[in-house]
Amino acid sequence: MEALKGYQKKFLKGLAHGLKPVVFIGQKGLSANLIASIQDALETHELIKVKFVEFKDRQHKVSLAETLVKKANCQLVGMIGHIAILFRQQTDPEKCNIELPQR
Repeated sequence: MEALKGYQKKFLKGLAHGLKPVVFIGQKGLSANLIASIQDALETHELIKVKFVEFKDRQHKVSLAETLVKKANCQLVGMIGHIAILFRQQTDPEKCNIELPQR
């Protein structure tokens, strides 16, 4: 998966602005079921928001988001407060909803 460029992240953040969080991460942290539900959500929507409910420490949220990116095979678009924005391009061109800008 090719790394997102700055202008692509900005584009995706704009698209994610009106979205509601799809997955909530609580005190149990990252479980196999949680990873599976995130992968399903990415398969369906391509761009999702994940909310950290029980974690207040920024470093802990960043490390959880990095682990999540590796396990779910997606990219971190950005983190704002307790919300992480994740993106994974759909492999099937017919199901692809988001066309990334190319300069």
